[in-house]
Parts: sequence; structure tokens; C-alpha cells
Amino acid sequence: QVQLVESGGGLVQAGGSLRLSCAASGRTFSIYAMGWFRQAPGKEREFVAAINWSGSNTYYADSVKGRFTISRVNAKNTVYMQMNMLKPEDTAVYYCAADQLGDPIAPTRRAYDYWGQGTQVTVSS
Repeated sequence: QVQLVESGGGLVQAGGSLRLSCAASGRTFSIYAMGWFRQAPGKEREFVAAINWSGSNTYYADSVKGRFTISRVNAKNTVYMQMNMLKPEDTAVYYCAADQLGDPIAPTRRAYDYWGQGTQVTVSS
């Protein structure tokens, strides 16, 4: 069992930056692949980024490629997402998720076994 707690969301102007964190409980964090998803009002939850168990491989949605960076520190049981050049369309609740299969990376919701409660990101124009 893994519990995930996101933090770092907030209100930012377009062009600004935020860094999301996801802290995981449990001793097996280092074997999980981790992902970030987001859900805007009235829309389906969508994949944003993922990282494999070791941090050697990452994958991004086209909409955030070049602007967002996912990383992890296994010694701290934490995964991060640095978000730069934010746009109003990035406004959503952001969720982190854990996949018991640490590799390969899966960009689909059904691959993930554990989810956090989400953190709100709002980008004003």
C-alpha cells in the first residue's frame, strides 16, 4: 500500500512557474513508476508526465513537452514536477499516481494503482 500526498499548487500568472511535489509513504516507493495527471473542470483526467522507477526514463504529453520536467528522489520518497512557461490551459487539479510496474512507463490512467488527492493549479491570463 502506498499513500501519496501532493503539494505545491497555487495561483500563478501566465508565463510563471510552479514546482509540484508528491510525497509517498511506504518502503517500496523506489520500485514504482510515478506519473502526474491533471483534470480540468468538465474534462477527463489526462496524462501529463511519468518517470520510471530509477528515474532513467521519462515521458511527457505533447502539450507539456519542453515546459514541464518530472524527476524523483527515491531517498526522499518524493517525485517532483517543475512546471515552467505556464499557460491558462494548464489550469487543473494535478494528481500524482504510482504504478507497481516500475517499467516501462505507462501514459494511461488504468496502469496506475495508487492516487493522491490532488493539488489545484490555476494560471491566470
